[in-house]
Amino acid sequence: MSPEIRSERKHLEILRILAESHEPLGAKRLSEKMAERGFVLSDRAVQYYLQYLDEMGFTEKVGNRGRILTEAGTAESERALVDERIGFIISKLEQLAFQSTFDPVAGTGSVAYNLSFVREEDLDGVTAAFDEVAAAGYGFLNTYHIIDSDPRVPEGHTGIMTACSVTLDGVLQKMGIPARLEYAGRIAIDGDSARFLDLIGYRGTSVDPLHLFISAGLTSINQLVTTRSGVALANVREVPAAAEERVEEAIRLMAECGFVFPARGSIGNFNIPEHPYRLPVVAFTGMNMVGNAIEKGYVIRSEIGAGCIPFETITDATGSR
Repeated sequence: MSPEIRSERKHLEILRILAESHEPLGAKRLSEKMAERGFVLSDRAVQYYLQYLDEMGFTEKVGNRGRILTEAGTAESERALVDERIGFIISKLEQLAFQSTFDPVAGTGSVAYNLSFVREEDLDGVTAAFDEVAAAGYGFLNTYHIIDSDPRVPEGHTGIMTACSVTLDGVLQKMGIPARLEYAGRIAIDGDSARFLDLIGYRGTSVDPLHLFISAGLTSINQLVTTRSGVALANVREVPAAAEERVEEAIRLMAECGFVFPARGSIGNFNIPEHPYRLPVVAFTGMNMVGNAIEKGYVIRSEIGAGCIPFETITDATGSR
């Protein structure tokens, strides 16, 4: 593989998707499948990558049906081992945690965000689904920001930013508390009780676990927001047990700024194996809003950990709904 291809993970993902498909795929379908793997690309952007792969001799068009891999493309996809992707998701999230600058004492600075694309005609229904999660208190930050002028937003779509929970990791780190993001999981909530049903380790996966849980239909967020009993998504980071009091203070300060944490204060107490020197810290994910809308049948593409944005932007009532 050329150095250009090796350095571009999007090319690798397109090759892998085509290798896994039993039929030609067009740009629209490839764009949807890329989003499931954490890469949000417009149809036009996918066309650009496909043109490059055509020129490299890795893909070819089959009439109007889409692209397939050539023999060279198949060989290339087989050489692009999955271990090239393992560690990519967690590395990206850890970088965003470091780049976020949110100060819960002042209530200012930047927070990490997820970026979702919805069709313009679905916007009212999707935001209603987001509002349900916000009102019930199962988002990480129970507000969101709507954008329509960002160059990443495909034609005919609107972008929605939700706060990403790695913001918490950034806050802890800047308070001098070593925080290590470990798992994403399905958390079953029944009133004031909460327990994990499944956990996937970030360091052993090549795709974002939250995407997997949502796309597999393994949540019941709509049931949760209406009955207070259901299955949502949360993630777990670990901190030194000696830092418990300082973590409690960080969570208290963030809660005063509008952030929401699961029952029992987020620290320990969940059905996670105990460690003599480490404590689990649990946070809801902003993807619960997205999951609720998807459960209602809306088509949404999301990039988890898309960047950082000033806190006042995502909470500004003039740009949020």
